[in-house]
Amino acid sequence: MARTWEGTAGRLSLALAVLLHRTVAGEAAKKRLQNWRDSALRGAHRRGLPVEVIAARTRLSQSRVRAVVTGGEPPPVDRAA
Repeated sequence: MARTWEGTAGRLSLALAVLLHRTVAGEAAKKRLQNWRDSALRGAHRRGLPVEVIAARTRLSQSRVRAVVTGGEPPPVDRAA
């Protein structure tokens, strides 16, 4: 009986890991979350919040926020060495 539960628990754990991997860590999921964020940023800007306030609250650069709210291409990401 114990073996049956261990096997079932293992398969459920694996199924959960696969689900999380596909929904949270996948490239499509990352893009989807960024699209939701960008939509929220545009909505906040339409409702009167200035770019400076949005950038300060989200910890994004002002140029990136400005590009999102105007619909332009975001600047390239600067990575520290």
